[in-house]
Amino acid sequence: MVKNQNAQNVQVDENELIKVRHNKLNSFIEKGVAPFGHRFDVTHHAADIRKEFGEIEGEGDAGEVKIAGRITAIRGHGKAAFATISDRSGSIQIYFKKDILGEEKYSEFKLLDIGDIIGLRGQVFKTMRGELTVRIEDFEILSKSLRPLPEKFHGLKDVEVRYRQRYLDLIVNPEVRETFMKRSKTLKSIRRYLDERGFLEVETPVLSTIAGGAAARPFVTHHNALDVDLYLRIATELNLKRLIVGGFERVYEMGRVFRNEGMDNRHNPEFTSIELYQAYADYNDIIEITAGIVKNAALEVCGSTKVTYQGVELDFENPGRISMNDAVKNETGKDFLSCTTVEEARNMAKEIGVEYEERFGIGGILNAAFEAKVEEKLIQPVFITGHPTEISPLAKKNPDDPRITDRFEYFVYGRELANGFTELNDPIDQKARFEEQAAQREAGDEEAHVMDTDFIRALEYGLPPTGGLGIGIDRLVMFLTDAPSIRDVILFPTMKVIAE
Repeated sequence: MVKNQNAQNVQVDENELIKVRHNKLNSFIEKGVAPFGHRFDVTHHAADIRKEFGEIEGEGDAGEVKIAGRITAIRGHGKAAFATISDRSGSIQIYFKKDILGEEKYSEFKLLDIGDIIGLRGQVFKTMRGELTVRIEDFEILSKSLRPLPEKFHGLKDVEVRYRQRYLDLIVNPEVRETFMKRSKTLKSIRRYLDERGFLEVETPVLSTIAGGAAARPFVTHHNALDVDLYLRIATELNLKRLIVGGFERVYEMGRVFRNEGMDNRHNPEFTSIELYQAYADYNDIIEITAGIVKNAALEVCGSTKVTYQGVELDFENPGRISMNDAVKNETGKDFLSCTTVEEARNMAKEIGVEYEERFGIGGILNAAFEAKVEEKLIQPVFITGHPTEISPLAKKNPDDPRITDRFEYFVYGRELANGFTELNDPIDQKARFEEQAAQREAGDEEAHVMDTDFIRALEYGLPPTGGLGIGIDRLVMFLTDAPSIRDVILFPTMKVIAE
């Protein structure tokens, strides 16, 4: 009962504060001052001022600047007051003095609140305490903030509010802005790495009549003009390989994909991936590219190949490499690829407490054992190779062992970061695998591939030997920013709808 009463009092207090701000808004209007301004000519940002004037000595004026930003602190309201203004580069102290501004302008200052956005002109100087400051000679209100920011010392901690009101999160938590600046830097580093190696960035459709290229449940929408159901893409793979058929030898696409699946710390229904394809290459070439992309991103974003994630140091310099079957054998002592019958593989799984579905063959059971006994223990970066053909419908079979494919997954901290393989370019084999996937779908696997006859047609014109790769950008950014949840690196994550 008390809890509800306290919550009600907080709401009343906030409403009162909003009312006070509206009154100040009206006071600005009565003074003939527009509370929502127009263009302001910015000459410096906070970081520019620190760089240009950081070494000045004494309290004399060092130079005039024009800056704009949000007030994040105000100290004192007598004839002089200090405040802090924040912009995209950081924050800087500012100084209001009645004798400099004049009676009327100083009365406008008294109508300012924390959260207001102002533009100002003034002289840079250092206070007696050595704090770099701008002495304001003139200012204008650019946007009156009608809602109070979260209380100064407690900030915005409620993750639900932070994710739903990301704009507020970015205002009061500078480290959040830093995370998304690093995200942008990560994307730029990947593009630069690939562009320098002759890859062409392309764009493919988000809407499709077939959801293919990955094992996942799609989102369905309806196109009114065509009166047809369409799917939001779950991968960009098949269209990118069509471009390789068409003669583009190296292509990549970075963009959103959509999967109608559960949500947790590592999964969001829409996320960013990059897929790339290189003609006349195989999975070994793609492993090198993958390692290079991640290593280069770590160097550019963090300054080192060693990063600390959730208290664990990860080193992206030289990732390990081991086959799925060997990894399972090392952990459990069971060699599933030595099995000659499914029954034998089932018995092995039972002996080590691995659950499996009746429809699984030897390869499916091996994968189940890997996921149950090995995956979460792969902390340091490692490439897992030799995936069973049964679970790899788009990968080329290994020439020495047709039960497995020339495929890899890149694991870090027990999580899949990337997936790549030598692409299947045999249209006859591809059609047979699609048919096998269709049978699995009939048996209840909603994530199995559907038949894509146009893709088969494209392969019949000839796909050169090709290596392909997909990287989860959000997961990579999580590692580079020490973010515990994928929602921490997506500006506007998918949230449950609640009544306002």
